[in-house]
Amino acid sequence: MKSPTGASETNAAPPKKRVGPITFISQVRAEARKVTWTSRRETMVASIMVAVMVVVAAVFFYVSDSIIRVLVSFLTGI
Repeated sequence: MKSPTGASETNAAPPKKRVGPITFISQVRAEARKVTWTSRRETMVASIMVAVMVVVAAVFFYVSDSIIRVLVSFLTGI
């Protein structure tokens, strides 16, 4: 029988096998061992770059807003 979307029910993926809490915890630990953390230097460089980009964006939006404010004041005569 076909579903409303037109896909056949026989092609549906089988339900995932459930695991117990002990198996789950051991799988989580195994995945955590595969994680590679950035070094302290890489973290510092990335943090500094984010701070610099925030300052650059803030200055850009301040200047843009100031120019638009002056133009609107000039055009409306306020």
